[in-house]
Amino acid sequence: MKKIRKAVLPVAGFGTRVLPATKSIPKEMLPVVDRPALQYVVDEAFEAGIEHIVFVTGRNKGAIEDYFDRAYELEATLHQKNKSGILAQLQKGLPGPGTTSFVRQQSPQGLGHAVWCARDVIGDEPFAVLLPDVLVKSEPGCLKQMIEAYEQKGGHIIAVNPVPKDQTDKYGVIAPISQEGNIYKMSAMVEKPDPKDAPSNLSITGRYILQPEIFKFLEEQKPGAGNEIQLTDAMEKLMGTKPMEISVFHAVEFKGDAHDCGSKLGYFKAVCAYAIDHKEIGEDARGVIREICHLLE
Repeated sequence: MKKIRKAVLPVAGFGTRVLPATKSIPKEMLPVVDRPALQYVVDEAFEAGIEHIVFVTGRNKGAIEDYFDRAYELEATLHQKNKSGILAQLQKGLPGPGTTSFVRQQSPQGLGHAVWCARDVIGDEPFAVLLPDVLVKSEPGCLKQMIEAYEQKGGHIIAVNPVPKDQTDKYGVIAPISQEGNIYKMSAMVEKPDPKDAPSNLSITGRYILQPEIFKFLEEQKPGAGNEIQLTDAMEKLMGTKPMEISVFHAVEFKGDAHDCGSKLGYFKAVCAYAIDHKEIGEDARGVIREICHLLE
Protein backbone atom coordinates (compact mmCIF):
# COMPACT_ATOMS: atom_id res chain seq x y z
CA MET A 1 0.00 0.00 0.00
CA LYS A 2 1.51 3.29 -1.10
CA LYS A 3 1.79 6.15 1.37
CA ILE A 4 -0.33 9.27 0.89
CA ARG A 5 2.38 11.83 0.13
CA LYS A 6 0.61 14.45 -1.97
CA ALA A 7 -2.53 16.53 -1.66
CA VAL A 8 -4.48 18.58 -4.21
CA LEU A 9 -6.09 21.85 -3.12
CA PRO A 10 -8.42 23.30 -5.81
CA VAL A 11 -8.23 27.08 -5.33
CA ALA A 12 -9.28 28.39 -8.74
CA GLY A 13 -12.94 29.17 -7.96
CA PHE A 14 -14.42 32.67 -8.11
CA GLY A 15 -16.11 32.55 -4.70
CA THR A 16 -19.41 33.83 -6.06
CA ARG A 17 -21.32 32.91 -2.90
CA VAL A 18 -19.34 35.44 -0.85
CA LEU A 19 -19.24 38.31 -3.34
CA PRO A 20 -18.51 41.21 -3.29
CA ALA A 21 -15.73 40.40 -0.78
CA THR A 22 -14.08 38.09 -3.29
CA LYS A 23 -14.07 40.56 -6.17
CA SER A 24 -10.42 41.39 -5.47
CA ILE A 25 -9.46 38.88 -2.76
CA PRO A 26 -9.33 35.12 -3.38
CA LYS A 27 -12.03 33.49 -1.29
CA GLU A 28 -9.40 31.16 0.16
CA MET A 29 -7.55 34.19 1.56
CA LEU A 30 -10.47 35.59 3.54
CA PRO A 31 -9.25 35.82 7.15
CA VAL A 32 -10.57 33.50 9.83
CA VAL A 33 -9.48 35.35 12.99
CA ASP A 34 -5.76 35.98 12.29
CA ARG A 35 -4.91 33.89 9.23
CA PRO A 36 -6.42 33.05 5.84
CA ALA A 37 -8.89 30.19 5.71
CA LEU A 38 -6.49 28.38 3.37
CA GLN A 39 -3.79 28.29 6.04
CA TYR A 40 -5.94 26.04 8.23
CA VAL A 41 -6.36 23.57 5.35
CA VAL A 42 -2.63 23.55 4.58
CA ASP A 43 -1.86 23.00 8.27
CA GLU A 44 -4.29 20.07 8.30
CA ALA A 45 -2.52 18.51 5.31
CA PHE A 46 0.98 18.80 6.76
CA GLU A 47 -0.21 17.55 10.17
CA ALA A 48 -1.44 14.40 8.41
CA GLY A 49 2.02 13.76 6.94
CA ILE A 50 1.51 15.24 3.48
CA GLU A 51 4.87 15.99 1.88
CA HIS A 52 3.79 17.97 -1.19
CA ILE A 53 0.77 20.18 -1.87
CA VAL A 54 -0.49 20.91 -5.37
CA PHE A 55 -2.47 24.16 -5.57
CA VAL A 56 -4.72 24.27 -8.64
CA THR A 57 -5.07 28.00 -9.27
CA GLY A 58 -6.68 30.36 -11.74
CA ARG A 59 -6.56 34.00 -12.75
CA ASN A 60 -6.17 36.62 -10.01
CA LYS A 61 -4.95 34.04 -7.49
CA GLY A 62 -1.37 35.33 -7.23
CA ALA A 63 -1.97 36.31 -3.60
CA ILE A 64 -2.03 32.63 -2.68
CA GLU A 65 1.40 31.94 -4.11
CA ASP A 66 2.79 35.11 -2.50
CA TYR A 67 1.34 34.19 0.88
CA PHE A 68 3.13 30.83 0.96
CA ASP A 69 6.46 32.45 0.07
CA ARG A 70 9.01 34.38 2.11
CA ALA A 71 8.36 38.10 2.69
CA TYR A 72 11.92 39.28 3.26
CA GLU A 73 11.17 42.97 3.78
CA LEU A 74 8.44 42.23 6.31
CA GLU A 75 10.57 39.67 8.13
CA ALA A 76 13.51 42.06 8.29
CA THR A 77 11.29 44.82 9.71
CA LEU A 78 9.86 42.53 12.37
CA HIS A 79 13.37 41.37 13.28
CA GLN A 80 14.62 44.97 13.62
CA LYS A 81 11.69 45.83 15.89
CA ASN A 82 12.24 42.70 18.02
CA LYS A 83 8.78 41.38 17.23
CA SER A 84 10.03 37.83 17.45
CA GLY A 85 6.64 36.32 18.31
CA ILE A 86 4.93 37.55 15.17
CA LEU A 87 7.99 36.67 13.08
CA ALA A 88 7.92 33.11 14.42
CA GLN A 89 4.24 32.80 13.49
CA LEU A 90 4.95 33.93 9.93
CA GLN A 91 7.79 31.48 9.48
CA LYS A 92 5.93 28.58 11.10
CA GLY A 93 3.17 28.67 8.47
CA LEU A 94 5.55 28.51 5.51
CA PRO A 95 5.84 25.24 3.54
CA GLY A 96 9.40 24.01 3.09
CA PRO A 97 11.34 24.56 -0.14
CA GLY A 98 10.08 22.33 -2.94
CA THR A 99 7.00 21.13 -1.05
CA THR A 100 4.44 23.06 -3.12
CA SER A 101 3.44 23.21 -6.79
CA PHE A 102 1.09 25.62 -8.53
CA VAL A 103 -0.88 24.31 -11.52
CA ARG A 104 -3.14 26.54 -13.59
CA GLN A 105 -6.75 25.62 -14.33
CA GLN A 106 -7.24 27.91 -17.29
CA SER A 107 -11.03 27.81 -17.33
CA PRO A 108 -13.65 27.05 -14.64
CA GLN A 109 -14.76 23.57 -15.69
CA GLY A 110 -15.55 22.12 -12.29
CA LEU A 111 -13.94 20.31 -9.38
CA GLY A 112 -13.27 17.17 -11.39
CA HIS A 113 -11.40 19.16 -14.03
CA ALA A 114 -9.39 20.96 -11.32
CA VAL A 115 -8.26 17.63 -9.84
CA TRP A 116 -7.43 16.32 -13.32
CA CYS A 117 -5.17 19.36 -13.89
CA ALA A 118 -2.88 18.03 -11.13
CA ARG A 119 -2.38 14.63 -12.77
CA ASP A 120 1.23 15.10 -13.91
CA VAL A 121 2.39 16.30 -10.50
CA ILE A 122 0.56 13.51 -8.65
CA GLY A 123 1.77 10.75 -10.99
CA ASP A 124 0.98 7.10 -10.29
CA GLU A 125 0.27 7.26 -6.57
CA PRO A 126 -2.71 7.77 -4.26
CA PHE A 127 -3.39 11.31 -3.13
CA ALA A 128 -5.66 13.47 -1.01
CA VAL A 129 -8.05 16.20 -2.10
CA LEU A 130 -8.96 18.94 0.38
CA LEU A 131 -11.56 21.53 -0.56
CA PRO A 132 -10.41 24.87 0.87
CA ASP A 133 -14.01 26.06 1.26
CA VAL A 134 -14.42 23.57 4.10
CA LEU A 135 -12.61 24.02 7.41
CA VAL A 136 -12.76 21.03 9.72
CA LYS A 137 -12.09 21.87 13.36
CA SER A 138 -10.88 18.66 14.95
CA GLU A 139 -8.05 17.00 16.87
CA PRO A 140 -6.46 15.14 15.25
CA GLY A 141 -7.19 16.76 11.90
CA CYS A 142 -9.77 15.28 9.56
CA LEU A 143 -7.22 14.16 6.96
CA LYS A 144 -5.12 12.44 9.59
CA GLN A 145 -8.19 10.48 10.70
CA MET A 146 -8.83 9.53 7.08
CA ILE A 147 -5.25 8.36 6.51
CA GLU A 148 -5.53 6.11 9.58
CA ALA A 149 -8.61 4.53 7.95
CA TYR A 150 -6.80 4.28 4.61
CA GLU A 151 -3.97 2.36 6.26
CA GLN A 152 -6.57 -0.17 7.42
CA LYS A 153 -8.73 -0.41 4.29
CA GLY A 154 -6.83 0.99 1.30
CA GLY A 155 -8.79 1.99 -1.78
CA HIS A 156 -10.66 5.29 -1.75
CA ILE A 157 -11.73 7.16 1.38
CA ILE A 158 -14.41 9.87 1.70
CA ALA A 159 -14.99 11.99 4.80
CA VAL A 160 -18.59 12.13 6.02
CA ASN A 161 -20.48 13.58 8.94
CA PRO A 162 -24.08 13.05 10.06
CA VAL A 163 -26.74 15.67 9.35
CA PRO A 164 -30.38 15.80 10.52
CA LYS A 165 -32.38 13.21 8.61
CA ASP A 166 -34.90 15.78 7.43
CA GLN A 167 -32.12 17.82 5.78
CA THR A 168 -30.56 15.25 3.47
CA ASP A 169 -31.99 17.12 0.48
CA LYS A 170 -29.34 19.79 1.09
CA TYR A 171 -26.34 17.45 0.83
CA GLY A 172 -24.73 14.63 -1.04
CA VAL A 173 -24.93 11.47 1.08
CA ILE A 174 -23.49 7.98 0.86
CA ALA A 175 -25.18 4.59 0.62
CA PRO A 176 -23.45 2.38 3.21
CA ILE A 177 -23.18 -1.40 2.89
CA SER A 178 -21.50 -2.29 6.17
CA GLN A 179 -19.95 -0.59 9.17
CA GLU A 180 -16.85 -1.16 11.34
CA GLY A 181 -16.67 1.49 14.02
CA ASN A 182 -16.62 4.84 12.25
CA ILE A 183 -15.71 3.33 8.85
CA TYR A 184 -18.41 2.45 6.32
CA LYS A 185 -18.04 0.42 3.16
CA MET A 186 -20.19 2.18 0.59
CA SER A 187 -21.93 1.35 -2.67
CA ALA A 188 -23.02 4.74 -3.99
CA MET A 189 -23.26 8.49 -3.52
CA VAL A 190 -26.63 10.20 -3.84
CA GLU A 191 -26.89 13.93 -4.46
CA LYS A 192 -29.49 15.76 -2.32
CA PRO A 193 -31.98 12.90 -1.87
CA ASP A 194 -35.47 13.43 -0.53
CA PRO A 195 -35.36 12.53 3.21
CA LYS A 196 -37.80 9.65 2.73
CA ASP A 197 -35.55 8.14 0.03
CA ALA A 198 -32.12 8.93 1.49
CA PRO A 199 -29.90 5.83 1.96
CA SER A 200 -28.31 7.46 5.03
CA ASN A 201 -27.83 10.79 6.75
CA LEU A 202 -24.03 10.75 6.26
CA SER A 203 -23.18 13.80 4.21
CA ILE A 204 -20.07 14.03 2.06
CA THR A 205 -17.57 16.60 3.35
CA GLY A 206 -14.80 18.18 1.27
CA ARG A 207 -12.08 15.62 1.97
CA TYR A 208 -11.09 12.65 -0.22
CA ILE A 209 -8.32 10.08 -0.59
CA LEU A 210 -8.23 8.79 -4.16
CA GLN A 211 -6.28 6.27 -6.21
CA PRO A 212 -4.57 7.53 -9.40
CA GLU A 213 -6.97 5.52 -11.57
CA ILE A 214 -9.45 8.36 -11.02
CA PHE A 215 -7.55 10.45 -13.58
CA LYS A 216 -8.55 8.14 -16.43
CA PHE A 217 -12.21 8.52 -15.51
CA LEU A 218 -11.85 12.30 -15.13
CA GLU A 219 -10.25 12.54 -18.55
CA GLU A 220 -13.23 10.78 -20.12
CA GLN A 221 -15.87 12.41 -17.92
CA LYS A 222 -18.51 14.50 -19.69
CA PRO A 223 -19.86 17.70 -18.08
CA GLY A 224 -22.61 17.07 -15.55
CA ALA A 225 -24.40 19.34 -13.08
CA GLY A 226 -23.78 23.01 -13.81
CA ASN A 227 -22.24 21.98 -17.14
CA GLU A 228 -19.04 21.18 -15.22
CA ILE A 229 -16.89 18.07 -14.89
CA GLN A 230 -17.91 16.67 -11.51
CA LEU A 231 -15.56 14.66 -9.31
CA THR A 232 -18.46 12.65 -7.87
CA ASP A 233 -19.55 11.53 -11.36
CA ALA A 234 -16.09 10.09 -12.03
CA MET A 235 -16.00 8.42 -8.61
CA GLU A 236 -19.36 6.77 -9.22
CA LYS A 237 -18.10 5.33 -12.51
CA LEU A 238 -14.94 4.04 -10.85
CA MET A 239 -16.86 2.51 -7.95
CA GLY A 240 -17.37 -1.20 -8.46
CA THR A 241 -15.12 -1.60 -11.51
CA LYS A 242 -12.39 -4.23 -11.63
CA PRO A 243 -9.88 -4.90 -10.16
CA MET A 244 -11.64 -4.43 -6.86
CA GLU A 245 -8.57 -3.18 -4.99
CA ILE A 246 -8.70 0.11 -6.91
CA SER A 247 -12.48 0.57 -6.89
CA VAL A 248 -13.51 -0.05 -3.27
CA PHE A 249 -14.80 3.06 -1.49
CA HIS A 250 -15.05 3.59 2.25
CA ALA A 251 -16.38 6.54 4.19
CA VAL A 252 -14.97 7.78 7.49
CA GLU A 253 -17.25 9.51 9.97
CA PHE A 254 -14.67 11.94 11.34
CA LYS A 255 -14.67 13.48 14.80
CA GLY A 256 -14.92 17.25 14.49
CA ASP A 257 -16.98 20.14 13.18
CA ALA A 258 -17.06 21.14 9.51
CA HIS A 259 -17.60 24.76 8.47
CA ASP A 260 -18.53 25.78 4.93
CA CYS A 261 -16.63 29.02 4.41
CA GLY A 262 -17.93 29.25 0.85
CA SER A 263 -21.21 30.73 2.13
CA LYS A 264 -21.64 33.99 4.04
CA LEU A 265 -23.31 32.42 7.05
CA GLY A 266 -20.90 29.47 7.09
CA TYR A 267 -17.95 31.86 6.98
CA PHE A 268 -19.37 33.86 9.88
CA LYS A 269 -19.88 30.68 11.90
CA ALA A 270 -16.31 29.56 11.20
CA VAL A 271 -14.88 32.87 12.39
CA CYS A 272 -16.84 32.60 15.64
CA ALA A 273 -15.86 28.94 16.19
CA TYR A 274 -12.16 29.60 15.74
CA ALA A 275 -12.22 32.88 17.68
CA ILE A 276 -13.67 31.42 20.88
CA ASP A 277 -10.91 28.77 20.99
CA HIS A 278 -8.05 31.10 20.03
CA LYS A 279 -5.27 30.91 22.60
CA GLU A 280 -4.78 34.69 22.69
CA ILE A 281 -8.25 36.18 22.25
CA GLY A 282 -10.55 33.24 23.03
CA GLU A 283 -11.84 34.50 26.37
CA ASP A 284 -12.41 38.03 25.07
CA ALA A 285 -14.07 36.67 21.93
CA ARG A 286 -16.55 34.70 24.04
CA GLY A 287 -17.30 37.89 25.95
CA VAL A 288 -17.94 39.81 22.74
CA ILE A 289 -20.30 37.12 21.48
CA ARG A 290 -22.17 37.17 24.79
CA GLU A 291 -22.57 40.95 24.47
CA ILE A 292 -23.95 40.62 20.96
CA CYS A 293 -26.37 37.89 22.07
CA HIS A 294 -27.54 40.13 24.91
CA LEU A 295 -28.35 42.87 22.39
CA LEU A 296 -30.61 40.44 20.55
CA GLU A 297 -32.73 39.69 23.60
